[in-house]
Amino acid sequence: MSISEATTDAGTEARAVQTQETYVEIRNLSVTFTGGRKPVKAVSGVNLQVKRGEVVALIGESGSGKSVTLRSILRLHNPARSKLEGQILVGGQDVVAMSTGTLSRFRGKVASMIFQEPLLALDPVYTVGEQIIEAILRHESISKAEARKRALSLFERVRIPSPERRLDAYPHEMSGGMRQRAMISLALASGPQLLLADEPTTALDATVQIQILLLLRELQRELGLSVIFVTHDLGAAVEVADRIAVMYAGRIVEEGSTRTLMRSPRHPYTRALLKSLAHGAVSKGSRLETIPGSPPDVTALPPGCVFADRCSLAIDTCRQTIPEIIMITPEHSARCLRLDQTDQPV
Repeated sequence: MSISEATTDAGTEARAVQTQETYVEIRNLSVTFTGGRKPVKAVSGVNLQVKRGEVVALIGESGSGKSVTLRSILRLHNPARSKLEGQILVGGQDVVAMSTGTLSRFRGKVASMIFQEPLLALDPVYTVGEQIIEAILRHESISKAEARKRALSLFERVRIPSPERRLDAYPHEMSGGMRQRAMISLALASGPQLLLADEPTTALDATVQIQILLLLRELQRELGLSVIFVTHDLGAAVEVADRIAVMYAGRIVEEGSTRTLMRSPRHPYTRALLKSLAHGAVSKGSRLETIPGSPPDVTALPPGCVFADRCSLAIDTCRQTIPEIIMITPEHSARCLRLDQTDQPV
């Protein structure tokens, strides 16, 4: 599927979910890691909403705060070495204020995660089937035999060949694609309504990546899941997302429907990301555009716009003032002082 075809489909999907209720609402989320010599503010004032049945992609360079934001929804950061501020509402429940017992029931039953590298996320000393059965029994009052039947059904749903034999396999005995399918089964084991996917295709080859992306989209539609999908790959985001939020140095700098951001990006960083992609308009042998410079040091963020030092449109005001979020349309926003200079197609 081409990017233009995908953006048309994604735009249709986005309109379909606009009238649905908000299921996830992140309000002014900040995450600071305190275990090093200097505090690291990895996420700063993030606001994000996800409707029921909607897929939202968080994209950006490595270190932009995508995975930190995602893991905060399950409160996976070590509380002794991190400080979490703000609210994370899932189905009206504030995850930040949850007790340990409530949080334990929340993880897996209400929200679950697909991790980037299943070989590290799965326990190597237990079979994959044992781990899925354990997850089911933790939240369901059923027999172990019934739990195994459900695990087998999950393997069949994610199209693992010879599912009964694979239930008794250890993680290292499965290929990367099979392990990721098993990880999806584990994430869906207790019937969550919110699925968090942390770069689930990064460690896979291109053919398997497409298979996993299509599988995730199919399962999301079939089960009516809300999904937050973290990736640095714009092509992957286009394949699965209804909306995209672009992160840079711990802040969301632009947000809108997939179709809008692919066709009419307004923040200079989003525009630069799109220009750095290889696509049909790029002639063979020509150089791709790159973003000059490096992301800022998150232990000492600049006083103004965090992208100013890499932005060709930056003026003195940009380096002195943190830009507010500007609503371009009711469904499209960007955090930039120079939006009057970015209204032309990329």
